[in-house]
Amino acid sequence: MLCCFRSFYFISFCFLCYFVISFNFILLFYFMLFYFMDRIKSMFYHAYNSYLENAYPYDELRPLTCDGQDTWGSFSLTLIDALDTLLILGNHTEFQRVATLLQDTVDFDIDVNASVFETNIRVVGGLLSAHLLSKRAGMEVEEGWPCSGPLLRMAEDAARKLLPAFQTPTGMPYGTVNLLRGVNPSETPVTCTAGVGTFILEFSTLSRLTGDPVFENVARKALRALWRTRSDIGLVGNHIDVITSKWVAQDAGIGAGVDSYFEYLVKGAIMLQDEELLAMFHEFDKSIKNYTKFDDWYLWVQMHKGTVSMPVFQSLEAFWPGLQSLIGDISSATKTFHNYYSVWRQFGGLPEFYSIPQGYTVDKREGYPLRPELIESAMYLYKATGDPTFMQLGRDAVESIDKISRVNCGFATVKDVRDHKLDNRMESFFLAETIKYLYLLFDPENFLHNSGTEFELGGLQGDCILSAGGYVFNTEAHPLDPAALHCCSRYQSERRELQDILISLSEPLRPATDQSEETPGAGGSRESIALKPGERRKARVLSCPTQPFSAKLAVMGQVFSDNS
Repeated sequence: MLCCFRSFYFISFCFLCYFVISFNFILLFYFMLFYFMDRIKSMFYHAYNSYLENAYPYDELRPLTCDGQDTWGSFSLTLIDALDTLLILGNHTEFQRVATLLQDTVDFDIDVNASVFETNIRVVGGLLSAHLLSKRAGMEVEEGWPCSGPLLRMAEDAARKLLPAFQTPTGMPYGTVNLLRGVNPSETPVTCTAGVGTFILEFSTLSRLTGDPVFENVARKALRALWRTRSDIGLVGNHIDVITSKWVAQDAGIGAGVDSYFEYLVKGAIMLQDEELLAMFHEFDKSIKNYTKFDDWYLWVQMHKGTVSMPVFQSLEAFWPGLQSLIGDISSATKTFHNYYSVWRQFGGLPEFYSIPQGYTVDKREGYPLRPELIESAMYLYKATGDPTFMQLGRDAVESIDKISRVNCGFATVKDVRDHKLDNRMESFFLAETIKYLYLLFDPENFLHNSGTEFELGGLQGDCILSAGGYVFNTEAHPLDPAALHCCSRYQSERRELQDILISLSEPLRPATDQSEETPGAGGSRESIALKPGERRKARVLSCPTQPFSAKLAVMGQVFSDNS
């Protein structure tokens, strides 16, 4: 009997110890989260305030000389890029101030040559995201928001300045456009693959919110034109002539010059529930795995032959594990992530180029401009798996960036990861992406991680459910709400139907047309690999504005609904 009592007390004691240890572990975990969230906020405001005090209204801060410079078009670019980050960090007051300031000061009717790609992802994307988040930030919104609003009109104005670049025989855009005069007659027709295929998120959002199909039309036409240029083994090169569709640089890979093309096929499929885009990506993914993947690294190969041309890892490739997580390929994503993380641990950052055979940096590519891609992948993979390894990368990133790059006026680009010498530049993506992804990695309760428990009402009749989760980040980390697209496009469609009915009542009867042909807003002839010949396109999966957008839509590989 005494033995039984002793066993009872011993078991009770073990349970008590287990409870105490578990409770302390939870406390320690949340203490760690709060500690790093505060560290990251401090980093943001050190950089942000330094920009306001020393560089505004220039595009970017030069942190070593404490002054500013225009880099991508003279838009006060850092302010636009950082706007949604302010809200994610919880600063509603500054978001409101800056949103109002931008409306009063930014003018796109200027004689400036601007990158079509960079203006789209940073300016158009940043303004669209801020527009969609403005109600959450406490701003007074127009009746019918999010289908109207001053920030939306700014985004539309900026995007219209880019449209002349798409006026080519192929529909693929020039790389640069003058915002006042259009494309310069002497402009080179050669642009990178990403510069052709990185518009479907922002331009589709614009078309669905405003009802003007021209933006989505040109983005889809460019994507399909690029798709038709792939090689016989299913790869695309690095630079293409947008007039002739001839490949100028035939190196195929997932890094610089190509990266966001693949990213937008997947994210476009998620945001628009578009099977054609997803089918395109899966075809590319097969070829990428067959010809460029070696031991969970991705090399550069000749696009027609598949022979290795550059056995290097580029820092921009570090987005790939995060993209793999979006399609549910967690195992491959994890293995590749650990390869890239090993490079980070070697240098305290990712050099632009890293020789895989030599295990060291590549000459003249030793810099680390505080890029976000590996942190982005860590955020996605941590959300998908809960594996603390991915959070460890976040801790390493905070420590190394704060130690190596912090200077009196912000954070400076690392010129050489070998000796940590610095360069006099702080790119706007540091506040738009690097800080944002770091903060979201440590803030599980952030509204962007919402799984449908919170929402807002909007739309022309106030019956659309918005901000319920499932945000899709553009390649500059600006979050877009897919529900808003559906909300506005539904009313645009109803208005078009009513207009068609009224016109039909006033015209003689005409023979019925085949409704299986090109849908409005698709733009020109189509080559769909998602539909068989003669097959009709199915109705969109997202057919109800109250369908919840859970977080797993964007991080757990559930691209389409179960009944798709």
